[in-house]
Amino acid sequence: MRMLLRGSHFILGVCILCLGVWCCAQADSTDAAPMEKAEQAALYSAIQGFVGDWWNGSDLYPDPCGWTPIQGVSCDIVGGQWYVTALSIGPVHDNSLGCATKVEFRAQLFQLKHLKSLTFFNCFISPRRHPVTIPDDKWEKLAGSLELLEFRSHQGLIGQLPTSFGYLFKLQSLVLLENGLTGELPTNIGNLTNLNRLVLAGNRFTGQIPDSFGRLKKLLILDLSRNSLSGHLPFALGCLTSLLKLDLSNNHLEGKLLGDIAYLKNLTLLDLRNNKFSGGLTQSIVEMHSLEELILSRNPLGGDIMSLEWQSLQNLVILDLSNVGLIGEIPGSLSGLKRLRYLGLGNNNLTGNLPPKLASLPTLNALYVNGNNLTGVLNFSEDFYGKMVRRFGAWNNPNLCYPFGLMTATNAPYGVKPCRRGITLLEPNSRAKLGDGNLNQNSHFIASLGFSSYRIHGLWQFFLVDTSITVLLLNLFL
Repeated sequence: MRMLLRGSHFILGVCILCLGVWCCAQADSTDAAPMEKAEQAALYSAIQGFVGDWWNGSDLYPDPCGWTPIQGVSCDIVGGQWYVTALSIGPVHDNSLGCATKVEFRAQLFQLKHLKSLTFFNCFISPRRHPVTIPDDKWEKLAGSLELLEFRSHQGLIGQLPTSFGYLFKLQSLVLLENGLTGELPTNIGNLTNLNRLVLAGNRFTGQIPDSFGRLKKLLILDLSRNSLSGHLPFALGCLTSLLKLDLSNNHLEGKLLGDIAYLKNLTLLDLRNNKFSGGLTQSIVEMHSLEELILSRNPLGGDIMSLEWQSLQNLVILDLSNVGLIGEIPGSLSGLKRLRYLGLGNNNLTGNLPPKLASLPTLNALYVNGNNLTGVLNFSEDFYGKMVRRFGAWNNPNLCYPFGLMTATNAPYGVKPCRRGITLLEPNSRAKLGDGNLNQNSHFIASLGFSSYRIHGLWQFFLVDTSITVLLLNLFL
């Protein structure tokens, strides 16, 4: 037994010794891969241009890619030496490199010949005191390596989009989000055929969407929202058959909805809200069976919502058609959208009843039909109102009511009055024959009790009226 234990200890010791030797070898191999001096000098100068000359990397040993790397800097070994592959400037993490008040894009930035990713976050924040523009030249020097370029949340970043971005043919992701950039979109962005993400949202870009964007066949995400773009949608957008998300919301785009949009069979999000599209809803919309979010609100579209077969959009989760000028009745086919969670039909010109079948949608948790001309009784259960709470909006429909006494005031639909209490002997849809309409008040009163006015004359008329009044008075005092 002792011999067995001694043997185990020996084997364990050998394993620990081997592990130590391996770790030392790894450390030696890391130390044996220094950073090229020109690369290190270019990196230090580029960083100083954004964070200030006070930073010199003197506390880094043995180099920026060794044991004490710089936050926001990633490296890789190429040909036995370290080279910078990713550089992130801005307060992304607590120990990230913060930006100075005055910043500059130094020429050394473009000497990082293996740079694949370059991101800036919340650095250029003062458009009046310290405005910054993106240099228009030198980007072609990064054409052989750069795959990701991002500028996020820089209100002080102004000026136009550099046309030299069009030389970055290896670029897969270009994100310019929430900056102060202006001018028209360069047409040579269409040369970046390896792009799978193009986000230019939250700037002040003007003009039309270039036709050249139709050449971006690998594009998965196209977000041009929250700008001042105008004109019609280019037909070339229909060629982006790989597209998953298309967001053009909050612009000044106009014209009819693109018919060729039906070719975007993989689209899961289509957001065109707050533009100037008109001409009604097109049949091609319901042919995009992959759609999960369809948002067309605040456009003067018009048209009849009944004209489309909504049940074909089986993957739809969000449908927002509020404030688009729709007419007609709400189609019962909407109840076939079993994954629907949000249905917005508010502020239109819809008429008729609200289909009770909508309550059968298993995942629906928000329904807005406010601001229409809907009529009749809301035939939903108290459980439905209890589930929806304030997420059921039906206010500003003057002729809409809910059954009196069916629910508590807490669960009652906001802005909808209870139906009037009373007893009527007429069926709601029956039509009493009231002659040519020239009847006196007594005739109207008698007709409401179910008697034909044509058969009531003389003393019989007086007797029936008097008897009816007597019955009503007894009911009041008993």
